[in-house]
Amino acid sequence: MRLGTAAAAATTVIGTGAAAVAAGRYASDMVLKPALDRPLPGDPRLTVHATGPGRITLTRSLASLRPGTYGLTGAGSHAVVGPLLDDVPHPADTVVRRLEGVTHGTLQPGARMRLTPQVHIGNPRDALGIDCADVDIPGELGALPAWFVPGIRDTWVITAHGLGTTREHPMVVMPFLADQQLPVLDLAYRNDIGAPPTADGISHLGDSEWRDLDAAIRYAVQYGAERVVLHGWSTGASMALRAAAGSALRDRIAGLVLDSPVLDWRATVRALAAARHVPRPLLPLAVRAAEGSTGLHAGRPAEAGAPDLLTVPTLLIHGPHDTLAPWAASRELAARRPDLITLHPVPHAPHAAMWNADPATYEETLRRFLTPLM
Repeated sequence: MRLGTAAAAATTVIGTGAAAVAAGRYASDMVLKPALDRPLPGDPRLTVHATGPGRITLTRSLASLRPGTYGLTGAGSHAVVGPLLDDVPHPADTVVRRLEGVTHGTLQPGARMRLTPQVHIGNPRDALGIDCADVDIPGELGALPAWFVPGIRDTWVITAHGLGTTREHPMVVMPFLADQQLPVLDLAYRNDIGAPPTADGISHLGDSEWRDLDAAIRYAVQYGAERVVLHGWSTGASMALRAAAGSALRDRIAGLVLDSPVLDWRATVRALAAARHVPRPLLPLAVRAAEGSTGLHAGRPAEAGAPDLLTVPTLLIHGPHDTLAPWAASRELAARRPDLITLHPVPHAPHAAMWNADPATYEETLRRFLTPLM
């Protein structure tokens, strides 16, 4: 049943006030329940028109015209696509991109696919040929699965994915981090596949999930890390900010890498609700219901990103084309702490896809930031 129909039916049966509450909760659950198959803003379905040696033809759209490297997923298949190939003849309503490889399944003409910043699937060993170990991190809700990539340095990088992705997403930077000989701990946290579920089953946009990241810091220190760098995407970046402010081991945190941080949770909830076709009149109700169910009240998100609570060097990578986590909030945070925050803008990149838009520049920026912290 579509949300608008459900809301109308509820209004008839139980009255306007109660129906508004019920519709708001329903809309909030649609937004906050983790679901990899639900769209994010600017995440349209694309049709595969043709494939050939090293290339794929897709529906022409703002999404398919994005520069860089992305995963292409859907219809039981996954592939990796690279830059646009402008010199290949194609119909005006299509684009041709380099096809880096088909990870699994087949790409048939007519298949409906979408681009995702999650380029790799599987684990670091199978996907990238990088040695790794499966480890369990003791968390407050139970064991948290993680991949550990060994390295010789005393500084560990702990990664946390964000909305619409899994711990496979941080694999985009693992070859770079492995080249720097940095140990990496790539975390799955509450409500992820294989991780403990919460009683409500919804995302708290980092407000409670950060405690799983805190557990990963304790694990890293227990097993030899002298310092840690927290690298988070989206809500994972919000988790990193909260851990830097609230962890009992925050003195071990040497730096933060924040990719597309969710700093204005209301704007993010509204954007998610709109992308998932919540009717416009219900958007304020969805935000209010999300506030009630998550405990994210007016002052709480600001606490995590409060400039006066930052004490470590921070690389903030974000861009003005992110329609899910407003760029303005990142720009304002960076302006208030220029002594600690380096802001690296990335144009033409959707949410949490700053690496995808320009991998070489992203990794060079990351190298310059990490070198003094190693």
